[in-house]
Amino acid sequence: MNFKLRNNADIKSLAYMLFTSLLFILQWQWIGLNPFSYTVYLFMSVAVSVMTHNHNHLPMWHSKKLNVLTDWWLTVFYGFPVFAWIPTHNKNHHHFNNREGDDSITYRISEKNNFLTLVSYPTISGYYQQKAIKDYLKLLKSKNKEKFYLSLSQYAVLISWVAAAFILDWHKALLFVIIPQQVSLFSVLVFNYVQHVHANEESEWNHSRNFTGFLNFLLFNNGYHTIHHETAGLHWSKTPEAHKKIEHNIDPVLLERSFWWYIIRSYFLSVFIPGFKTTSMRLERIKRMEVKSE
Repeated sequence: MNFKLRNNADIKSLAYMLFTSLLFILQWQWIGLNPFSYTVYLFMSVAVSVMTHNHNHLPMWHSKKLNVLTDWWLTVFYGFPVFAWIPTHNKNHHHFNNREGDDSITYRISEKNNFLTLVSYPTISGYYQQKAIKDYLKLLKSKNKEKFYLSLSQYAVLISWVAAAFILDWHKALLFVIIPQQVSLFSVLVFNYVQHVHANEESEWNHSRNFTGFLNFLLFNNGYHTIHHETAGLHWSKTPEAHKKIEHNIDPVLLERSFWWYIIRSYFLSVFIPGFKTTSMRLERIKRMEVKSE
């Protein structure tokens, strides 16, 4: 078996995986519900969602077997079979990029960008992505039996993990398995929402909002979203440098330094200070087109 990573920077990913596993064991077996350790654990659940995204685009290992094992680990801590990223993200979101046809469009229910649209988006988006997953499984069953059974194995591993946790201790299962999984699933869809809402999905460079601050160090440069759509297969460790090369093309309003300042400003302070509300580039484009057609 080839134990070589495709990119040595993923030693950081392995360290995160090890730390998350140890934290899970320590909390389950000895620590219990401690506010500090649990907060760190939930943050690691957010990191898991980002690692799942990264591994989906560029598997960490040269070894197929190690990639399968990594898929299984990510599945149980992410809370959903990770193969689902292929039909919903790779084949759909990256193809349409928040345009009509994207199952995860940010304006399906409303063109507004407020706290209600933010917190409702993960459930709405998750619901509309289910058909793509089912269709993909049907396709694999008829075209690629090996991938089909590997995908089913992720369901089996996830169900076994959750079932075993509940059999051992349902209270701990809720705290250390179910809630962290939901945080992981919820957070990655929140990221997608804030990275695209009120951007211009038809623009070459202004289709995504970017976050360039310290959180990138903790979350594998996940904030550099425009360059990710331009070169989806680029390893996460190389995105800051690549982002700098195209940053001048992006409207400054889509270049945010702090993720948390954006959240606080756009979804809380904007209730009292209207100037903090985001302006929809998409609606501005549509209005310009309507004026031209008159």
